[in-house]
Amino acid sequence: MLYDELATPSAAQLTSVASLAFTEGPACHADGSVYYSDILNNRIMRWTPASGSVIWRQPSHRTNGQTFDPQGRLLHCEGAEFGSAEGGRRITRTNLVTGDYEVLTDNYGQQRYNSPNDICVDANGNIYFTDPCYDDRSIMEMECDAVYRIDGSGNVQRIISQPDIQRPNGIAVNQAGTALYLVDSCPVMGGNRKIWKFTLDEEGRITSQKELWDFGGGRGADGMRLSVSGNLYIAAGISTPRGLHENKDVPPGVYVLSPEGQMLARVPIGEDVITNLAFGGTNGQTIFITAGKTLYRTEVPDVGEVAYPTWAQVDAGGRP
Repeated sequence: MLYDELATPSAAQLTSVASLAFTEGPACHADGSVYYSDILNNRIMRWTPASGSVIWRQPSHRTNGQTFDPQGRLLHCEGAEFGSAEGGRRITRTNLVTGDYEVLTDNYGQQRYNSPNDICVDANGNIYFTDPCYDDRSIMEMECDAVYRIDGSGNVQRIISQPDIQRPNGIAVNQAGTALYLVDSCPVMGGNRKIWKFTLDEEGRITSQKELWDFGGGRGADGMRLSVSGNLYIAAGISTPRGLHENKDVPPGVYVLSPEGQMLARVPIGEDVITNLAFGGTNGQTIFITAGKTLYRTEVPDVGEVAYPTWAQVDAGGRP
């Protein structure tokens, strides 16, 4: 398809709010602040409308993806990209009220994680995270790239791995905990650049897998988030390919994909490399986007479906 011909969502007007080294992992708090990763500088930043960006934590142990749990605690994917020696390779949690910082999991089957990349949580507090390895694969103790689930009691289970997917990256879950969405982005010739939907049973086990979209030979998706309408907002594309494994067919932007797998719209982003996004603002209709060295924001017509803040709680029936 011709992605350049996609409509821009109504109300979308892109604004740059911060510029750093390599931004990732935005997470929006109820007070209007945004926590996001500056991976190359090994730190987490906090942005507010009044004060702009300040260093919130350094070192960050190469934190990548982040999100808030239902209690408003900040979850971190401490990875290994851009410096495995400084990488935590674990999932941690910070209580912003008390300052308590704890490790939720740092291994599976006595093997360290590869490089936790992105994370999401449902209304019951079940945590889902991806664990690919995009850098030096010689550091791997695991035999695969995979997706894991941490339940409310702290039990960890591997729920998706190869060969069902190739390289898991961005992830989103509906608040009912019945549908999990996954970016499969493998940066090799012929590698997957797909968006998958998995249905989940009450124990978090996979019951079905469906391909929603294939970005083909272009740079596929990175992070993504889900709206209450069921639309996926997906950070994807590139202007300058980084090798023969990708082309310019997918221009950089935030892509809007319907629950049925129809590409609806794109918010153009004039910067490489777009990495992730999060819903925030006073009514959940602002998305904050990390791309290259910049943090952007724009209004969108959809409301984000998240565990926190409460503006985006779903009805008891959840979403498909």
